Amino acid sequence: MSAFDPFTAAGPRCYAVPAHRPFLEDLAAGVLAWLGDLPPETLSDATLLLPNRRAARAFTGALSKLSQGRPILLPQVRPLGDLEEDEPPFTPGALGLDLPPAIPALTRRFEMARMIVEQFDGTLTPMRALDLADALGGFLDSCQLEEVQNPERIATLVDGEMAEHWERSAEFLGLAVEAWPKRLAELGLVDPAWRRATLLRRLAELWDHTPPTQAVIAAGSTGTVPAAADVLGAVARAPLGCVVLPGLDLDLDPAVWDRLDEQHPQSAMKRLLDRVEVARADVRPWFAPTQPPAALARRQARQRLVNEALRPAEATDDWRRAIRDLRSTAAARGEARDPIAEGLQGLSLLTVRAEEEAAAAIALMMRETLETSGKTCALVTPDQALGRRVAARLERWGVIPDSSAGSPLSRLPAGALVDLCARWIADPVQPHLLLAIVKHPLVRFDLGDAPQAAAVAALEEHALRGPRPRDFAAVRRRLLEAVQPDRRGKAPPEWKRDRLSAATRLVERLQIAVETATAVFTPEADLNVAASALTRLIETLASQDAWAGPDGEAAAALLSGLIEGGAALGRIDRADLAELTSSLVRETVVRTGGATHPSLRILGAIEARLVRADRMILAGLEEGVWPQAAPTDPFLSRPMRKALGLPPPERRLGQTAQDFVQAACAEEVILVHSERRGGQPAVRSRWLWRLEMLTRGAGVDLPRPSTVLDWTRALDAPPPGPPRFAKRPEPRPPVHRRPRSLYVTRIERWVRDPYAIYALWVLGLEAMERPGASAEALARGNAVHAAVERLTLDWPHDLPDDCETILHDHLLRELGARGFEDAAMAREAPLARNCARWLTEFERRRRARGIDILVEQQGALTFDAPAGPFTVKAFADRIELSSDGAAVMDFKTGAAPSAKQVKSGFAPQLTLTAAILADGGFEGAKGPVTPDELTYVRVVGRKTAGEVITRASGAEAADLAQAALDGLKRLVAKYDNESMPYLSWTAPHSIKNQGGNYDHLARVWEWSVIGDGEDGE
Repeated sequence: MSAFDPFTAAGPRCYAVPAHRPFLEDLAAGVLAWLGDLPPETLSDATLLLPNRRAARAFTGALSKLSQGRPILLPQVRPLGDLEEDEPPFTPGALGLDLPPAIPALTRRFEMARMIVEQFDGTLTPMRALDLADALGGFLDSCQLEEVQNPERIATLVDGEMAEHWERSAEFLGLAVEAWPKRLAELGLVDPAWRRATLLRRLAELWDHTPPTQAVIAAGSTGTVPAAADVLGAVARAPLGCVVLPGLDLDLDPAVWDRLDEQHPQSAMKRLLDRVEVARADVRPWFAPTQPPAALARRQARQRLVNEALRPAEATDDWRRAIRDLRSTAAARGEARDPIAEGLQGLSLLTVRAEEEAAAAIALMMRETLETSGKTCALVTPDQALGRRVAARLERWGVIPDSSAGSPLSRLPAGALVDLCARWIADPVQPHLLLAIVKHPLVRFDLGDAPQAAAVAALEEHALRGPRPRDFAAVRRRLLEAVQPDRRGKAPPEWKRDRLSAATRLVERLQIAVETATAVFTPEADLNVAASALTRLIETLASQDAWAGPDGEAAAALLSGLIEGGAALGRIDRADLAELTSSLVRETVVRTGGATHPSLRILGAIEARLVRADRMILAGLEEGVWPQAAPTDPFLSRPMRKALGLPPPERRLGQTAQDFVQAACAEEVILVHSERRGGQPAVRSRWLWRLEMLTRGAGVDLPRPSTVLDWTRALDAPPPGPPRFAKRPEPRPPVHRRPRSLYVTRIERWVRDPYAIYALWVLGLEAMERPGASAEALARGNAVHAAVERLTLDWPHDLPDDCETILHDHLLRELGARGFEDAAMAREAPLARNCARWLTEFERRRRARGIDILVEQQGALTFDAPAGPFTVKAFADRIELSSDGAAVMDFKTGAAPSAKQVKSGFAPQLTLTAAILADGGFEGAKGPVTPDELTYVRVVGRKTAGEVITRASGAEAADLAQAALDGLKRLVAKYDNESMPYLSWTAPHSIKNQGGNYDHLARVWEWSVIGDGEDGE
């Protein structure tokens, strides 16, 4: 004889598992108690309907665990939300197997978007049409699940009581609900929601007409879909059927029960009981395993407390009376403890400053759980970003929790490759995309003997860093230039040439692959054709490796859906393909598994409805997160929804409230609230606020685990004591490691920031340009230098008549070669015209003096120093030789150094160049020449197109040159002493305008601003 038989009572039979009990464990215990001494095969004839597949898997695990080795045959466990007619409890032909198949999700989106464009608005872009298709699909799903009759009458619902702006929405929906069924009929398909509702409706009608003879238990569902509610009613009325409700509050005040609104956690079960015509008083408690009286009392007190806190808003004025009733009832039962304090045992509130601190604290509490053998912990939150942060924090201990949310496909290798390739098709020579693709772990190229990594490194260093190349020809040109000897005639070593050759072959492969994929766009292509080209591109780069593993399978399914259903969307250009693909890979979720600790789980609020752990952490308790705001319908106003028979938006809030109650009634619960989200103040969740108000009114405070915050903040906190900031660096390398030759531009940096010379010369750290760096001031200056040099070399004496045109063409050509794109060239072209006009007049004035011009000449001067000879070098932009001296010039597109800086030695470029000239260091000058002019030529092309700024002339120029050389000799002698350190920024007034590449390495901000720069350690 069984200890518990749920089918002996008269129907309809409804049972309830209290919120404080673990639902699936109690359900499994009741099933085993019913089995009793019956043969093990008895259970295999029973059917168990659970809300979803996750609950079905969890129930099977709970049943196996509680059986304790007893041989049993598992029942037929089926998800009520995903029934198929070819699986039990259906029998072949019983429900009509002639139902058309459901249309695939992607195909449905594309077909609906195409219908919207063709029949309603032909001006829509593909992405906008897809957005409208998603909204329209949601409306149709609601109508089908709620079994709304004649949804096409939506067009007639607008009347004088409704705003006029809803008229167009109603007209659109009315046309759509007529046109879409016709399109589905042409395809021989049906909507998934309609098929699901139809299967449930047919099952309810079948079981009402012919009740099942085997045992059927429907558990965990609240029947939010009318057809599902009717299935539950048919099960409850069956001879061997019963319904088990999760968290039904049998003790709720009848007056409150009658006043429940849509936002109350019990509202869904009240609707279900009303629909199946079962009074709440007739619902029986489900089988509950015996437990210690103290634990039972504590859990019951928790449930009463949480239910009271979430009573309807209009009933909260009775809180004081409710508190008195709770205490008086407890006293009448002879309970010594305060029921409010009893309910708060095991419940605590953790308030943190921001999401990062919340993630760190939650990860610490989950890690702490593992210290107790067999103890489980679950984080429950609808905030998936917070769940990912917690998982990342747990990795510091090598712990990977079981996450129900999975990972977006875009965060996994295969999805990232799909996204990158789609964006690459849209922009084939974008440096960041090229680097991301060639460095992707799935991408493989056969480059002969050269390793792919070496070729990628050469491609990055010599072709993709710096201004963006205009096309693949420019990429190959840069690689070719890197093979050529430099301006000093030094050829690159053989190993470098081999790498550059491999990089060139890699570029050729990439160009062929992407041009093959882009060839289908002229400039548009059908989406299925574009998706096929994208697939071929991925397989060219990664072969079949891209489709391996869970992420590869998901990526393959996504692209297959695009190929199969993409024709419906029509033609699409490359930019829209990239946007669509990026959106789809972000929306696709992949369950990757790989959890190292099944005792730890990260669950969404829906997934956690029936799951219980020893420690439950409920996080994201802020308004807008948990609960989320009531959704805004873009097409239907509230009166329109009511007239159509659709539920109000607030109904979802009641369902999420039930999720919160179920989780909050666990044995140990920690509520986590962040004071700020996204840098903005956050509002406490209404449920948390109500709970605090109730306990405060009872004179009891929610426990707060302050030690958790202390541990969290101590994890990454600096050592105790006052902060210790970095001291200004004072490296003292050996003299033989110090520079013995520098260009004048380096000496200018040496005067201002010696540490930069140490980092460059001694440490060998050269600054690298960013890939695709914007071509602005530096590139413009180089273009001006190159254009003037080209003009001077081609016309060393007399200028051509079309000099302005030639200069203008040179400038535009040089700007284009340095990465200025079409948009930037539109801005630069008029500036180049102004520059060419001004430079033409400048050249005519200067050459009228009968001068010889040297451009981009290299010179050197060597002098003795304590540690040996030292050589100073210069590349002179321009030297004008006359009969009585020479003018040393430097072209600038930015601000020129002031006269004070030149004379004080902080800007020694011109003066040291003049000193080299005076010493005969420039071969083109054919001997020593006395400098008589130091001039900056500033060329900008704006309203004042250019100006000539002379900092010294006549004897003063020669004197400044000699003074600069003497100053350099003193500087070299000073640093030839090993005790002389290379301090960071000996001229700190230059930091603001001339920050260096090595300031981060020198920790300039720390010692110069935060610390005192002297006493820091």
